[in-house]
Amino acid sequence: MDSVIGRFVWSKAGRDKDRLFIIVDIADDAHVLIADGDLRPAGKPKKKKLKHLRITNRTAEEISQAILNRKKITDDDLRKAVQAYLKELSADSASEEG
Repeated sequence: MDSVIGRFVWSKAGRDKDRLFIIVDIADDAHVLIADGDLRPAGKPKKKKLKHLRITNRTAEEISQAILNRKKITDDDLRKAVQAYLKELSADSASEEG
């Protein structure tokens, strides 16, 4: 279960539907804590049911390592990771169209 920490996830339900987040902690078997450094800061992550998330197969390595090494992650770290992944996705879709 630790392997999901640092994973990028898309919210499938709720007010934050279709937003990209990073899993920062595991609450219990059915819930994780997510943050993006913007809507949800690192200091106040959102508890979300796993069934309301679409988990990607991509991990924000630097975030994952920082969390597992018990280092403090900043909102800026989260924002940069989310932005980089979104940029990568838009580049991928642009190259598929061309």
